[in-house]
Order: sequence, then structure tokens, then C-alpha cells
Amino acid sequence: MSKFLDECSRLYGTRNLYELLSIDKDASDKSIKRAYHKLSLEVHPDRVKKENVAEATKKFQILGKVYTVLSDKDKRAVYEETGEVDDDDSCLTQDRDWYDYWRLLFGTVTIDDIKNFESIYKGDIGKIMDSILCATFEDEDRFTEILRKLIEDGELPRYDGFFSEPVRKKKARKRKATEEAAEAEAYKVELGFGQESSLKALIAKNQQSRAQASDDFFEKLQQKYAEPKKSQTKKGQKGKKK
Repeated sequence: MSKFLDECSRLYGTRNLYELLSIDKDASDKSIKRAYHKLSLEVHPDRVKKENVAEATKKFQILGKVYTVLSDKDKRAVYEETGEVDDDDSCLTQDRDWYDYWRLLFGTVTIDDIKNFESIYKGDIGKIMDSILCATFEDEDRFTEILRKLIEDGELPRYDGFFSEPVRKKKARKRKATEEAAEAEAYKVELGFGQESSLKALIAKNQQSRAQASDDFFEKLQQKYAEPKKSQTKKGQKGKKK
């Protein structure tokens, strides 16, 4: 039996490396890396309380080996065939420079990287739509026309990416929006939201409950502090009459 997998079970509650990362067995290399990055941020020793650093360090080390296994074609194949992992690995038996290890995984952001990102980002209607609150795919054509008019009038700079976007990118956004809408409807049913009991209705109900709680709170304050003052005023008035 693998001591490493025993540690996975103890620290993460599973011996299955894919389950540990919350991914499918046929996950792509990109999906594995994304899942690893996400979980590593959660268990990184620098992000936990002082009393939890020791356990977080161990979890981070275990996670590092999980990624080492699944990101290596040969090691992943052996794991899938045998269900076991070789315990003889430097990430468990030796100290590691974790800064260098993370730098190896994430890479250094260069000026050229920033410039490349800038050239892709500017004029990308998809990213523009993502930055607009409450905007949906149905709003895209309307916003596109507004931006096009502003560019033609010289009020906004012209970017080639805005005018030369491939049709497939727009189709991909539409497909993604449709899938997300279907997923939202599924969650709506799962959470018990009907046409009359929508999320909006739930929010309104919660607001009403908070308002009622607030009214009750102030009513109690009034009963506790306002009434005695009223009584003192009457005493004062009686005293004046005397």
C-alpha cells in the first residue's frame, strides 16, 4: 500500500488523485493545472492561521506530488493502470524551495507578456461584455453598435480586434451563455425557485424580514428607554403646577 495515498486519505479524505482535485479522470493537462492552482491557493501555508501552518505545509506538499504525478504523462499512465503511486519522491522526502517551485509552475510575468495581453484584451468585445454588470449575451449587439458609433465619431480609439473578431468567437460566447442559462435554470429548480418564488422574491422576502427585525429592535428600544422619559416629563409638569 502507498504511504502517499494514505496521506492523501488522511489529509484530503480520498485516495483518488482526480477526486482530490475535483476533476474527471479524462481531464486535460490544462484542467489539471487549473485545479491544482486553485487548491494550492486554499492550502498554501502562507494563507492559513499560525496554528494550522504545519498541517497546511503537509497538505501543500502532498498536493505538489499529486500535480507531479498527474501532469507527467508516464506517471499518470502508471497511476491509472495500477492505482498506486511511488512513495520514493523528492517532494515528500526532501526540503524544497517552494518559491522556486511556484515560479517554475506559474512562470514570471514579463513586459512582453503584458504587452501581448494588452493587444489581445483591447477591443475584445467578449471581455468588454464581461466587465459590464448585469449584461447578457442578448445585450451584445446593442453595446457593439454603441461602441462602433463612438469609435466612428472619434470619441473612442479604434482597435483592430473590435472590427475583425472571428465569427467563431461570437458563436462560442453564445454557446457558453446558453449553457450557463441552462445551468442557472437547473440550480433554480434544485433550490426550489419557481416562477412565483424566484431569487428576486427570495431577496425581497429577506429584505422584508430584516426590515421587520429592525422595526422590532427599535420598538424594544422605545419601550425600554422612551417610556421612562415620558413618565419623568409628567412628574416634572406636576412639579411645576405645585
